[in-house]
Parts: sequence; C-alpha cells; structure tokens
Amino acid sequence: MELSMFSSSTVEYVRLGVVYFHLIACCVAIGLVLTSDIAMVKQLLKGDASSHHDDAHMESLQKTVSLALVALWITGIGIVGIDYAGKGMEYFLNPKLQAKIGIVVLLTFNGFLLHSAVLPALKKAGSLLNLSFNLRMLALFSGALSGVSWFYAAMLGVGRPLAWKYSLVELLAAYPVLIVGGFGAMVLLTAWAKSRDAQERKEQGTWSPGNAALAGW
Repeated sequence: MELSMFSSSTVEYVRLGVVYFHLIACCVAIGLVLTSDIAMVKQLLKGDASSHHDDAHMESLQKTVSLALVALWITGIGIVGIDYAGKGMEYFLNPKLQAKIGIVVLLTFNGFLLHSAVLPALKKAGSLLNLSFNLRMLALFSGALSGVSWFYAAMLGVGRPLAWKYSLVELLAAYPVLIVGGFGAMVLLTAWAKSRDAQERKEQGTWSPGNAALAGW
C-alpha cells in the first residue's frame, strides 16, 4: 500500500514538472509571437512599414519559436503518455484533448510554411508591403493562423473545466472565426498602410509608373 502511494506521488510530481516546462515553452512562444505582431502593427500605423526588417532579429525569433514548439511537442507527448498510463484509451476520447492536438498539428504545419516560404520572402523584400499580392496574402493568413492558434491552444490547455463538457465542434467553433477576423483586420490595415505609403511617395515626387505597378492589388 505504501509503495503504491509512493509510486502515485512520484508520478504526480513528474507530471507536474513536465506540465511546468510545457507552460514555460508556451509562454515563451506566445510572448515572442505577440511582441512581434505588436511591433508589425505599430510599424503599419506609424507609417514606417516600408523600412527593412532586422534580419538578425527575425532569425533569432524564428529559431526561438521553433525551439519552443519542439519543447511543446516533447513535453506534450510526455503529459499525454503519463495520463494515458493512468486512464487508458478512454483518455483520448476527451474532445478538449482532441481539439488541442489538432490545433498544435495545424500550428506545426503552418510553422513549416512560415519558415520555408513566408520569412525568406519577407527577408528578400525587406518589408511586408513590398511583397507581391499573393505572398502578402499568404503572409497575413499564415500570421493570423499562427497568432490565433497559439492563444487558442493555450486557452484549451488551461481550461480544465472544458474537459468532457463540450463537443469537439463546440470547442472549435470560435477558432475559424477568430482566424478569419484576424486575417481580415490585417488585410484592411496593410491595404490602408500601402495606400498611405503610395500617397506619401507621390507627394514627395518619387512616384513612378513602376511604383504604381508595385502598389497594385
């Protein structure tokens, strides 16, 4: 009996430690994503969105978020493994767990897209507004998906009362709405910033037919 209690207590402490590192990795990633998004929005609002991004900062941000995502996968698998050992296959029927796993998988694929296509194009263009229309839309959608997914996954992670209370559809009902809303807001903001940038160039006498082609939607 005492041995069983000791073993159960040990498992609880191990799980607590894994959850702690899982939370730290999540906080690091969310903090970096949030500060990066805020900085980009400030640039667009202030009118210096055509300035070049700091490549060193972008590479550091990319690496740190990637490491945080890897840490989340490792610790997340650890938590799932510990809980599965105690609850069996029934544990995987929890809609909250299914929703969180689905979002993290989507977040991972989106991360590959960001790092392989969006960020290299952004580094080459030097600015979000200098991207072609298709790449700009891809960058905005991928960014909106990333931001919403990190916060939504965090909400599901701390939302213990949500477990077994709502269906998978109910838990994810707001997810696509938030992504579309964030994407739409950024499209409007970049369109406004690009129009203002074009007007400022025209007033400064640097406007040309080539500039007009670049500004085209």
